[in-house]
Amino acid sequence: MTETVAPIVAARPGPAAWARLMLTEAKLVARDTSGLVVPFGLPMLIMVMNGLGSDRTPVPAFGGLPALDAYVVPMTIAMVVALIGIVNMPSFLAGYRTMGVLRRLSVTPAHPALVLVAQSVVSLVQAVTGVALALVLARLAFDLTVPRSLAGAIGVFLLAVAAMYAVGMLVAAIAPTVNAAVAIGLVLFFAFLATGGGFGGREHLPGWLADAGAYLPFGATLDLLGDCWAGLAPAPGQLVALVVTTVISGTAAAWLFRWE
Repeated sequence: MTETVAPIVAARPGPAAWARLMLTEAKLVARDTSGLVVPFGLPMLIMVMNGLGSDRTPVPAFGGLPALDAYVVPMTIAMVVALIGIVNMPSFLAGYRTMGVLRRLSVTPAHPALVLVAQSVVSLVQAVTGVALALVLARLAFDLTVPRSLAGAIGVFLLAVAAMYAVGMLVAAIAPTVNAAVAIGLVLFFAFLATGGGFGGREHLPGWLADAGAYLPFGATLDLLGDCWAGLAPAPGQLVALVVTTVISGTAAAWLFRWE
């Protein structure tokens, strides 16, 4: 008589494990005090510096809104999302791979991909919190107006997050070390910033470079959010550009990402 031994199946992490993992990721991020300056301190600093030096004169090019509302605020939002998604998050993920965290997780029921998801969620919470603090400050101190297309602004913000984070995942996929991830992320960040209008209007750039910058993640986010604040119709090409960036970068990151 033979006995049938049921195979042992490792249980996948449940909601409690997910919550614990995200809490752990949040604690690790919070311990990096310098890293919190970017999502929380930088947006408010930009708002104060620009708000104190600007007036509320309507600008026809911005749909009759002040420059602070239709340009500075969208630029600040795009900058925060880009810094967190392209610089901060990849450095954490590259560090986990360098320290062997992802390799160790690969032999447990908790697949390493769970760490990527948890880090993305924690980074998103940072971005949302930082942007919210800056908007509240601008509203209370400088009478910031609500976007005329509020639903459109929220949709553009989420699409920008998807595009920036997909690029960040690609950086984490190809960077062999933490320093490499930071270096690659900063190069991309400043390239997007320079060509997208972060250092001034794109009209000062060569024509072909200005056109390209308008469809890169930073420039597209800046223009689309500005349109939402002014109540203008968003440019379909820029929306498509963010979607294409998300799909291509996300697919490439999944294909190239190494757990060890």
